[in-house]
Amino acid sequence: MTHPRAAAPMLCQACRLRSSAQRRTISTLPIRLPSSQRPAAQAPISSSSPSSFSITTARQASSPRYHSTTASFSSTSSSSSSSVSPEEVAHFNALASSWWDPYGPSRLLHQMNPLRHDFIRECIRDGAPSTAPSHSIYDLLPRTYLDIGCGGGIFAESAARLPTTTSVTAIDPSAEVLAVARAHARHDPVVFERLNYRQASIEDLAAEVTPSADGKSTGAPLYDMVTLFEVIEHVATDPAAFVDQCGQLLRPGGWLVMSTMARTWTSWLTTVVAAEDVLGIVPRGTHDWNKYINADELEAFFAPGAPASRTAVWQNARFQGVAYVPGLGWKVVPGGEKLGNYFFAVQKADISR
Repeated sequence: MTHPRAAAPMLCQACRLRSSAQRRTISTLPIRLPSSQRPAAQAPISSSSPSSFSITTARQASSPRYHSTTASFSSTSSSSSSSVSPEEVAHFNALASSWWDPYGPSRLLHQMNPLRHDFIRECIRDGAPSTAPSHSIYDLLPRTYLDIGCGGGIFAESAARLPTTTSVTAIDPSAEVLAVARAHARHDPVVFERLNYRQASIEDLAAEVTPSADGKSTGAPLYDMVTLFEVIEHVATDPAAFVDQCGQLLRPGGWLVMSTMARTWTSWLTTVVAAEDVLGIVPRGTHDWNKYINADELEAFFAPGAPASRTAVWQNARFQGVAYVPGLGWKVVPGGEKLGNYFFAVQKADISR
């Protein structure tokens, strides 16, 4: 795939043809290419946003590049190395106070949340046994959730409010963000009773689990559903090893559900150029295009021989493309997983039956 850097000369030339007034406007909105692909002599691009000033330079120096045409399943990936990036934590700490502002930096997450639940219900319905009567789908909905990288609790709170939910465990490495999440949860007695926030990483929880050959891991609670929305593209470790640890916390028959972005021309233009630089609807420094994961790469993490298959068998993998349309919100886009934002779900098979 042609890298977005190849378009830079054309974009610059287009800018020069505009009027001087337009040029002055454009100069305040620099188009940022993925950091690891910038020329070595180029100075780091500074941002007026205090929430992202340290991330740009840190990523240029040390951010791992995960993209490739095939998934990497290296046996040297260590589960002891932390998936938590200090730069990412610092970025989201700066956004903590505005997490529940529906018009603030997290407004796209608020607007996406209903589609998350719709996707989960579709997975449960389509993955139900053929012998199950339609009216029993309600009984198949998750009772227990683990929300990884929960942030301020947008999804965790909404899951806790569902009548079928008994408990939600939500983890995040940021103490500042969790303080906001806990304070907001106190406003709703139902949520406060069902929702447990923990300052922890996936490594902390996975260390409590003892995998077994039949997929029924012991030593820690296993969940009906494990979710990681807009998380995998922010982890500091190999994402294949990361999802393996997530899968260990899922009970057989449960679902692992996530959302992320494909590493394409379209996603670079929409999530970096448009969302961060031009429209400003997402704080600058939020996205690192190099860490986006294409749909085929993500699905390969769960294939036989991949890390997540060492302690589990996976089935019913499914995708759903989504796109943000200004003025209309998030919309389902069939095949959109090949262009930009998408949901992904896979079910952990119960091999003991």
